[in-house]
Amino acid sequence: MSSGVLSHTVPAADRVAMSLPRLQEMKENGEPIVMVTAYDFPSATVAEAAGVDLVLVGDSAANVVLGYDRTDLVSMEEMIVLGKAVRRGLKTPLMIGDMPMGSYEASDELAIQGAQRLVKETGCQAVKLEAGGVSVQRARAIAGAGIPVMGHLGLTPQTATALGGYKAQGKSARAAIQMAEDAQALQAAGCFAIVFEAVPAEIAATIAARLDIVTIGIGAGSGTSGQVLVFHDLLGITTGHMAKFVKRYADVHEGMVAAVGRYAAEVRGGSFPGPEHAYAIDEDELEDFRRHVDDGHALTSMQSWEWEPLG
Repeated sequence: MSSGVLSHTVPAADRVAMSLPRLQEMKENGEPIVMVTAYDFPSATVAEAAGVDLVLVGDSAANVVLGYDRTDLVSMEEMIVLGKAVRRGLKTPLMIGDMPMGSYEASDELAIQGAQRLVKETGCQAVKLEAGGVSVQRARAIAGAGIPVMGHLGLTPQTATALGGYKAQGKSARAAIQMAEDAQALQAAGCFAIVFEAVPAEIAATIAARLDIVTIGIGAGSGTSGQVLVFHDLLGITTGHMAKFVKRYADVHEGMVAAVGRYAAEVRGGSFPGPEHAYAIDEDELEDFRRHVDDGHALTSMQSWEWEPLG
């Protein structure tokens, strides 16, 4: 291999399906956990091929796939459609489905029903809830119903307006203490993991060190058990201003624009499609066809059908 880009990718033949016990073992052994979002079959197959550990069908799909300007606008129906597509592309990563806003806050019964629907209809193995407070009780109810739950603290996009917008959280001692208390409460409620988003690295590391469960950071430094990034952000598919914690590993958007631009130019210039992109027909069959359409002659060919591989 000419570069070391894939040097830490586990060969496909050596991979085993991720499980919650294996995930906890990785945390206890200090093995960094890799998590990425995915929203459709192609992104899921990329995550699978890259050998990531966890795949989140995140409500960030609202922004990067569905064109909404806020994550709270995405519906359960939309999350289920996306989750089904992701499930078809995954074999080994553990798949987690985001519970969209409005699907769990009102009552324990609503939360359990929403989580059960997400699991049954998409095939995800766990669900994720945002914030502490009432979400702790909802997490306890869902976990009690037998569905693994991941918590989410710090910047919680569904409730970003209440937090003062898309800003880093836990930057005061009082806010950090509340976050630490929420984290302990989520752990006690039965969560198997917690995501910390846009939190000072020292705060996230301190809280993570006091938890027995897995912690995943996004803009929370390196002191958590693992990291997560949005698929479209790390590949450079998303355009415009990016959060400080995003690192681009490719510039796919520019590449796609350039490729589609070349295609458009070739179509307009008449160079595409070329002879190499067309399918041929036997001359006798062609002549028979032309006589029929031009003059109404009866067909002389006895051949009823023919096919040619598309490739």
